[in-house]
Amino acid sequence: MAIPGNFLSAVAEMVDPDTSGWTTTLNCTKSLGSGGRNGDGVLTITSVASGDMQAATSAAYRVTAGTVYQAFADAASSTQPERIGIQWLNASYAAVGTATWSLTTDAASASWHRISVAAPAPVGAIYARVALSATTTAAARTHFFENVYLGPPQRTSGNLLSFNAESGGDIDGTAWAVDANCTIARDVPVVTWPVSWYLSGGEVVKATTTANGNMSVKCSETPSVQPGVDYRGYLYINAPTSSAACWVELRWMDGNGTLISTKRAALAPPAAVGWYRQIVSGVAPAGAAHVVLAAGVTSATAAQVLRVEGATIQQASAAPVAIGTVMPYEDASFEQGVGQWTVASGVATIARSTPWGAAGYDGVYAMVVTSSTATTSVLASGKYPVVAGLNWRAQIQFSAASGTWGVAPQIHWYDASGVSLGASSLPADSLAPAGGWWRDWNDIIAPASAASARVEVDITAPSAGAVCQLDAVSLTQTAPAFSATADSSRAVVTLVMRELTVGATLTVYRVVGSTQAVVRGSSGALQGVVATSAQMVVEDYEAPLGVDVWYRIEQYDATTGDFGGSEASATVRLALADVSDCWIKDPLQPQRNVLVRASAAPDWARPIEQTEYRVRGRRNSVILSDVRGGLTGTLAVWTDDDPGRGALHFALDSGNPLLIQFSPGLGLDDSYYAVGDITEARPVAYGGEPRRLWSLALTQQDAPIGGVGGTAGWTVQDVLTTWPTALDVATAYATVLDLVLDNREA
Repeated sequence: MAIPGNFLSAVAEMVDPDTSGWTTTLNCTKSLGSGGRNGDGVLTITSVASGDMQAATSAAYRVTAGTVYQAFADAASSTQPERIGIQWLNASYAAVGTATWSLTTDAASASWHRISVAAPAPVGAIYARVALSATTTAAARTHFFENVYLGPPQRTSGNLLSFNAESGGDIDGTAWAVDANCTIARDVPVVTWPVSWYLSGGEVVKATTTANGNMSVKCSETPSVQPGVDYRGYLYINAPTSSAACWVELRWMDGNGTLISTKRAALAPPAAVGWYRQIVSGVAPAGAAHVVLAAGVTSATAAQVLRVEGATIQQASAAPVAIGTVMPYEDASFEQGVGQWTVASGVATIARSTPWGAAGYDGVYAMVVTSSTATTSVLASGKYPVVAGLNWRAQIQFSAASGTWGVAPQIHWYDASGVSLGASSLPADSLAPAGGWWRDWNDIIAPASAASARVEVDITAPSAGAVCQLDAVSLTQTAPAFSATADSSRAVVTLVMRELTVGATLTVYRVVGSTQAVVRGSSGALQGVVATSAQMVVEDYEAPLGVDVWYRIEQYDATTGDFGGSEASATVRLALADVSDCWIKDPLQPQRNVLVRASAAPDWARPIEQTEYRVRGRRNSVILSDVRGGLTGTLAVWTDDDPGRGALHFALDSGNPLLIQFSPGLGLDDSYYAVGDITEARPVAYGGEPRRLWSLALTQQDAPIGGVGGTAGWTVQDVLTTWPTALDVATAYATVLDLVLDNREA
């Protein structure tokens, strides 16, 4: 795997398939070994005699004097420690001064461990090459190297600290200073880092406690900050013991270097001593001009050693829990505690998880929620600024080892004076993550006078003593993942679905009261269809009029059938301007839909097929009956002008089953009908009379099968906007009807 930014060739970096990228320069021979992590091959050097042995890259790489370069490698040997260096060369490939060497690793180790060095290229340097060195006590001692890098320093994006401070002193020890009760030096412990992790390893800061008591070190650099901006800092900490009370701290300073306030995060280490990243975050207070990153041990014992590296300070927005979130990192990720979260109601208790790594989605900690009873509790965050009238998403990651939990992220709105405007009350989702992490969110429109909001999470425990975890909480202004918009002028509800899982199967339901139906899409019922895009737009022309309607989508894994999540829309309603109006719709071709005014409701008949048998000697006949048929009757409607008359003809021309919708409360349910003979009569015997009184013979039938072809929103203006010339139109459509229906040629 090529290391980003590496000057070395893949052969030299990976030592695959051979050692041609390397040459021996002192007291050794080379050979190709195996067992590497970045490819199987490794560079094996074997000492000819006791003493220093060295190898270097066969090629030299162009550098610029004054520019800092870094070299690192993974090394292993059970017999002696090692070091890495950069040799500087002039235009004639002659050495410029002495090579820059790292410190020697603390001990020999047969496990792969990182060695690293960095320095600015000296004046006169045109080229550089990597040198590897180990000092042996006898001949035939072997050492192994791989995963070698030379290039610009590898550093964290957005870090306000220098590479030297972040790396733990790969250049020198000037980036760190004593804060209290210790001495500091650089050190190279044996640490195995993942082969593709390039931001750690090599030199670290080593702080040795002088006397019993609190000890601490601090970064010498004091980067500038802006008041009101959220910052995140972290360090990799190697504690002296698993019980040591280690911490990381951000210190806010004013322009004169006077301390304003601090933010501290305590490490909760596991039983095994190792390297653990501890994050601390906070919003820079008023008056803050600079920040200092510090680390220490509370109640340390004399001679105890604290090691740190990987120092980073960055704006929290550089690595947000969710892009655009208004929630500070401290409240979102629980890396240093539960932030501003409280239990607004209920019996639940909350705390940061422990130890390090026991739970966490965004980092290595989460908020642990414990409920003493199987009841609902409401957890509340701090308040954050919002903009009224926009869609806001409250989102969490949820985990629980067992049980089915009721979970509902809500948003509580407040005006500019802090007065409550009420909270959303969306229904809870039933989540049973069984140890995994499930994402749950709700999209809600901020009311007109909203100025701030807090996230509230309704959690219903499945049993007494149940425990769950929350992490990666966010409050973001975003387009809703699922929205339903009612357009009464066209009697259609437009559904916009975003963030779909491509390849998953999708079902879309229309819910009215306690009943639900599958929504029709372009290829038929949207039930178990495969999502080919992350976004889908559907127009539902069969939504009822005058009643509340909402929609639900469900996603499933197309291979396993596992449930992948669901979303619910807000409630919408389609209205009719006049109680006498009715819609005549073609569900398969909504371009034909027409709004008319009813003149007289049908007198319904329900025919039945029956056969009568007269039995001799009996008074009553034997009647054999089929099931009673659907409604039949004649609907009388008005059209007021020639365009209306033409539109009704167009709706009736196809002979397709039609959906007829009346105003609610008239005792006329929405239903599908086949339209038989029709009559079109003038109300008066005058040739210039534009009005028509229509009689439509209706026979009830089942909903048609098939997909929606086109949209009722396809207009002449859309044609003019879409196609530059009439030739383009003729090429795109086979017939005039195809143009009207927007059925384009493949």
